[in-house]
Amino acid sequence: RDALAEAAAALKQVEELRLRTEHEAAPIRARVAELRLALQAAELAVAQFEERLVEARADEAALAPLLAADPRESTLQREVARLAREIAELGAVNLAALDELATASERKGYLDAQTEDLLQAIDTLEDAIRRIDRETREQLQDTYNTVNRQFAALFPQLFGGGRAELVLTGEEILDAGIQIVAQPPGKKNASIHLLSGGEKALTAIALVFSMFQLNPAPFCMLDEVDAPLDDTNTERYANMVKRMSAQTQFIFISHSKITMEFAQQLVGVTMQEQGVSRVVEVDIEEALRLADPAAA
Repeated sequence: RDALAEAAAALKQVEELRLRTEHEAAPIRARVAELRLALQAAELAVAQFEERLVEARADEAALAPLLAADPRESTLQREVARLAREIAELGAVNLAALDELATASERKGYLDAQTEDLLQAIDTLEDAIRRIDRETREQLQDTYNTVNRQFAALFPQLFGGGRAELVLTGEEILDAGIQIVAQPPGKKNASIHLLSGGEKALTAIALVFSMFQLNPAPFCMLDEVDAPLDDTNTERYANMVKRMSAQTQFIFISHSKITMEFAQQLVGVTMQEQGVSRVVEVDIEEALRLADPAAA
């Protein structure tokens, strides 16, 4: 009987230990079940995220350095929400943006090439302008010196003395004007504006003949150039024309008898009857030959 009682007591203790153990294990079992559910949820979330990364064509290797050492779901969710708001603020996505970018890039390349061509053309034109300016400056300076030298030589011949010159009004010959300074015999050096009408005409004749001698033409026509000249100056003018006629044939219109005396051919227009004009031609040399026998 004592052994039975001891066995019953031991069994009771074992049962109490089992109940206590089961009681203590119940929370652990619940925690394990919760962890299993969390693990399944995490595995499902990982699978979903992997699918989304694949759909987004994301590079996991490039995104890995951007993750925190111990990322939390709440932190990642807030970051996702922030990025979603920024994307929403961008508005509707222009699906043709890449094509437009390619077109704009091609257009920019074309315009850059055109700009480069224009810059090269500008450089070429500037070089040409500088070369033309240099050559023009040299030619103009040579022409100015030649005309000034001829003008200084012809002026005394027409005036019977005195001096004249051309003076540049600026340092740059391409932009400078030219002033005529003339000093007839017995007068002070003065501007052409201070000369009389006849002196101005004679000075102009000297200047025209000076420029004419740069490149003499086969013939030259003078229309009443001697009209404002007196007899003395007209004779000097006619003598100069006669000297220059060795290289150039002069055709001049004149009412001066002195000028006509130096001509080789005379062509006159008369009106013997009202409204009827008649041209009269006279060969001076032929007329002189005919006149000599008649005088004899």
